[in-house]
Amino acid sequence: MESLNFLDIFQGLNTLVQGFSTDPKIAFGRIFLMVLGVVLLYLGRKGVLEALLMIPMGLGMATINAGVMFFSAYDPATGMNIAAGQAAQLPGTLFVAPLASNTDALVNILQINWLQPIYTFMFSNGLIACLVFMGIGTLLDVGFVMARPFQSMIIALFAELGTVFVFPLAVALGLNPGQAASVATIGGADGPMVLFTSLQLARDLFVPITVVAYLYLGLTYGGYPYLIKLLIPANLRALPMPVEKTRPITSNEKLVFAVIACVLLSLLFPVASPLFLSLFIGVVVRESELTYFFDLFSNTVLYGSTFFLGLLLGVLCEAGTILNPIVLKLLILGILALLISGIGGILGGYVLYYWSGKKYNPVIGIAGVSCVPTCAKVAQKSVGPGVVVLPHALGASISGVITSAIFAATFIALLMPVMAKLPKG
Repeated sequence: MESLNFLDIFQGLNTLVQGFSTDPKIAFGRIFLMVLGVVLLYLGRKGVLEALLMIPMGLGMATINAGVMFFSAYDPATGMNIAAGQAAQLPGTLFVAPLASNTDALVNILQINWLQPIYTFMFSNGLIACLVFMGIGTLLDVGFVMARPFQSMIIALFAELGTVFVFPLAVALGLNPGQAASVATIGGADGPMVLFTSLQLARDLFVPITVVAYLYLGLTYGGYPYLIKLLIPANLRALPMPVEKTRPITSNEKLVFAVIACVLLSLLFPVASPLFLSLFIGVVVRESELTYFFDLFSNTVLYGSTFFLGLLLGVLCEAGTILNPIVLKLLILGILALLISGIGGILGGYVLYYWSGKKYNPVIGIAGVSCVPTCAKVAQKSVGPGVVVLPHALGASISGVITSAIFAATFIALLMPVMAKLPKG
């Protein structure tokens, strides 16, 4: 029996040590991502970042980069068997292989990787985005939009500035139109929308674009308060909203609004109708007082989907994926899209501030970057003591969901024929 190398027992260490000689960039990247994953988990636990996403995502990210092992006669990235007689050991994991190229390979992977069924049947076809939207819909009170439709939509449109600006910039940086549109939709701060758009237009970059989008969406809660303080002086942040004379909006009116909006938006943008239906079916369940469905969607479906979404995003953060040179462009464009959208939303707040005779608190503008309900909470926490802007912020945030869906659907409708004509590979 040949002498057993100590590192042969501890495969994770073995792949890391060998990586320093064969591919140092990946080896150092694994260490960095393990540390980053623990940091994200810690920041989620402390409430600095969104805990629902960051805790499973952070632990998944750290684990996937630690648990790399060697496979013999089998490519763990694609699920394909290596040709007979070709001695090879390839590093991989037992979690997810997003690069399966044919049905035989997929069946192999489904029998080996424990998260592969969830990735294949929920994540890579957009189902998980629809499930999240169903849950979000049950939490949305569309009455906030109906009470102030003009103000809400003005802010939401301004908050798409990042989407509009980053698309041509991404094309100028060498991305094709589908890839550029997918990364630009990060500016709408709506994770399911980014997931859905990248599946349609940039399947080759679907994994890194989605990871970048959700990683940055978790940072909005920590970053936007500083943007508000930078762009809005303290005296305006403390501006109280005038008392409004608004009548209560009934459940029947909200129900009618949801049905009309769902059908009309699906008629105009059928490519995004799965997302529209998912969102508004949640609203309909809420306003129809279907208690059992409400409990199912608002608790089990929403939080179960969010948990597995975060976990899958974490285990997709393998060093080999994240250290792809094009990911650096995605990282820059993603943060730029969210930054410009935040600035655009605040500009929309200033427009309404001057339009109203300086009676409208411009902090509300940040809520137009949808990210429901995170950005609405950020707006409320950023105003002066005793100032209540949450109803206005929720209206802008819900409108932001609708506008981000419209922008995503427009990109898909216009660019799918273009992408079909581009050469493959």
